[in-house]
Amino acid sequence: MRVKGRCWRAAARFLLMALLTGVCVAQGPAITQDPSEQKEDTPRSGPGEKVSAGEPKPYDKVITKEAKTKRGLFTVHQVKQRWYYEIPKSELNKDFLWVVQFTSVPQPMDRGERPRPRVVRWERNNNKIYLRERKFDMVADPSSAIAPAVAASNSNTIHAAFNVEAWGADEAAVIDVTSMFTADMKELGPTDLGKVDASRSFISRIATFPANIEVETALTASDVVNTIPAAPGLPPGKSTISSTYLMHTSMVRLPEKPMMPRVSDDRVGYFNVRKIDFSRDEQKVVKQQYIARWRLEKKDPNATVSEPVKPIVYYVDPATPKKWVPYIKASIESWQVAFEAAGFKNAIIAKDAPTPEQDPDWSAEDVRNTIIRWIPSTTENARGPHIADPRSGEILNGNILVYHNILNLMRQMYFSQVAPLDARAQKMPLPDDLMGKLLGYVVTHEIGHTLGLRHNMKASSQYPAEKLRDREWVHKMGHTPSLMDYSRFNYVAQPEDGIDVNDLIPGIGPYDKWAISWGYKPIPGAKSMDDEKPTLNAWAREQEKNPYLRHADDSAVTRGFDPGEQTEATGDSDAVKSTALGLKNLERVSEMLISASSNDVGEPYEELQGLYTRVLRQWSTEMGHVLRIVGGVSSNNKHVGQEGTIYAPIPAQRQREAVKFLSENAFIAPRLLLNPEVLNRINPVGGPAKISEIQANMLAALLEPARIERLQNLESVNGNTGYSAIDLISDVHTGIWKELRGTGAVKVDNFRRHLQRSYVDYLAKQMQSSKSAGVRPYFRGDLVALRGELKAALPRTTDPATRMHLNDIQDQIAEALDPKRQPAAAPARSPRANFTADQQEEFGYPLSCWPDLE
Repeated sequence: MRVKGRCWRAAARFLLMALLTGVCVAQGPAITQDPSEQKEDTPRSGPGEKVSAGEPKPYDKVITKEAKTKRGLFTVHQVKQRWYYEIPKSELNKDFLWVVQFTSVPQPMDRGERPRPRVVRWERNNNKIYLRERKFDMVADPSSAIAPAVAASNSNTIHAAFNVEAWGADEAAVIDVTSMFTADMKELGPTDLGKVDASRSFISRIATFPANIEVETALTASDVVNTIPAAPGLPPGKSTISSTYLMHTSMVRLPEKPMMPRVSDDRVGYFNVRKIDFSRDEQKVVKQQYIARWRLEKKDPNATVSEPVKPIVYYVDPATPKKWVPYIKASIESWQVAFEAAGFKNAIIAKDAPTPEQDPDWSAEDVRNTIIRWIPSTTENARGPHIADPRSGEILNGNILVYHNILNLMRQMYFSQVAPLDARAQKMPLPDDLMGKLLGYVVTHEIGHTLGLRHNMKASSQYPAEKLRDREWVHKMGHTPSLMDYSRFNYVAQPEDGIDVNDLIPGIGPYDKWAISWGYKPIPGAKSMDDEKPTLNAWAREQEKNPYLRHADDSAVTRGFDPGEQTEATGDSDAVKSTALGLKNLERVSEMLISASSNDVGEPYEELQGLYTRVLRQWSTEMGHVLRIVGGVSSNNKHVGQEGTIYAPIPAQRQREAVKFLSENAFIAPRLLLNPEVLNRINPVGGPAKISEIQANMLAALLEPARIERLQNLESVNGNTGYSAIDLISDVHTGIWKELRGTGAVKVDNFRRHLQRSYVDYLAKQMQSSKSAGVRPYFRGDLVALRGELKAALPRTTDPATRMHLNDIQDQIAEALDPKRQPAAAPARSPRANFTADQQEEFGYPLSCWPDLE
């Protein structure tokens, strides 16, 4: 899933790493020879052939009696501190996958992180061996006339060059690879480790197997960084910081025959590999996309459901706390039901990682092994990356990272959303059986990514809100069709609905089963990916009769203005309904804060602080769902041959209701967040200020020029029967300045004063921005109208704070309308740019799978 405090944490980590390590660009690793070896007399490279110094030597002069030898894909020799590959002639010009990952790192990096995998080949040119990268961005049928030209356009970089030190049997080339793994690996590995010190770096182990080689290395890197000045005004000092990283490099031979690709379809959410095919018989450049999926083949091709020839195996990291292991294994195998729909039994298996006694050569970093890693980290996140063969999309490895502190995130989210529905969640800490299921939910989602599935932010909006309160429906269908959505827990349901607590957490849903079937189910008789297209199209069109099978992910073109494609949302695209119900639960949750967080005597109020912050985020998130309706467009992805259009503006009445809802709920003092018994325990004055900041940013988002211009464009296309830009500004104005209307005394509370100042300040800044030229007349006209309302309201104002506030607003408007009185213009930023990372999360712009989390 795309969840933790987020952008600012990621930025801080990046900045710290930059300070610690630096970023350098270097040439490929240089291969240096031992000077003593260069003094050899007349070494020989072949039968009876004399060679000069520096050319291949006799085999036994290089691979001496001291050598420790292992045989496998390549024969590997260790001679003292030097390591040699003996590359069989038969392995030259073969495709290998090259994967580097961290196994031990200094904070704040994460163990298990990987640079980009590469495909490489070992090539020979006389007495030199080259390691060359292979790219597959541009392809052509080898039999086509254009194939040679395409090959010439794919310039494959040589990343390393080696002298042949000796020749083994059958022309096997012996090369010294020590320096490749103990020097800067910028081109083949991580680029941000600083300058590697070879004297403090070494190869600790190389294991060779029939189809892969695994290398473990300790790299010590140092960099000169600026330090904090000793006193103000002094220039920064310089210091050298060193860090040692443990690296694991896997090189795996790719299948001789690539798996037959399955063509991607954006109506179904799969990751894909992309390429341009120049041999297609079309009058344009054809961009091909193949879905990422594991190679599953039936043992019995004629059986409706068969075990696979080779199942997908996930190992559980031995570092995982023992009490969570059963939940993780259950979450892995919960995907079996989806594969059964695709025709495979026991297609996905969970196993404990073998102990060193059981298999001394087994390694979590071996790219052949897919593992659920447990990362000791304060990060509240989990990730599910995978590695795919760029030739076909075949997934070769999935490396799920579960960060220890995801537990904290899950318990806080569950409490803030559904504590009124589950008595187990009304007191911290949560019981282990509940915590295990929450962890299992996280792992199940990440497993989905390693099976090839992208996020699906669309399907959940196809369930009507009232169905989420139907006990039988929820038990059968779940409260979301896909756990690949960010539809966490069923906050729409109410306590009186009697929803089973086991149904509050998402599981494998109808979309997940359907999508796995679409991607993995064999299509009898299809000999090529083109043969599969008619069947795949027919399967995709099942969305027409089952709308909850629809898909849209993070990259959808409507991301940001289709209210049916939102993160952290539960229920249909009419978020007014869902949020109204969610607020009822939030009110109940707010009353539980103190009792739920009460710690042992003598403990600080850290738990209360964390739970309150999560409730505040949930309130902000749900309001953000309503905001998306305004200026929104509903989308329904269709391909040629399907009736109807793809896009339609949200009906005007729904947009008016959304603005009215925000005026009555988001732009007032939210009493559920202002309990003095809570705030006076965790913050001297900051609670209201934080709420006011969120409200101001929400208001700016509602009036952002992009939204107003979108309404203008929709009016140009669809006529003036919809909700116009003037309607929006008028409705927002009415809600923000309601205190000025009527005939009674005018009084504005502190929250409203802050919001009204933000309103005028935002409009004034937008009027000075060249990017707002298309909407400037609307903002100017609104400020002129407001000036008249203020003039009429001031005589009815007796409250001193309100009077000073309205007088100040008048001055703000005068400065905005009179260029001569304006201060120097500052570039107006988009509302989203004004958000902090946490606020972006709260408004539905998470950066990773989990809110602080993608």
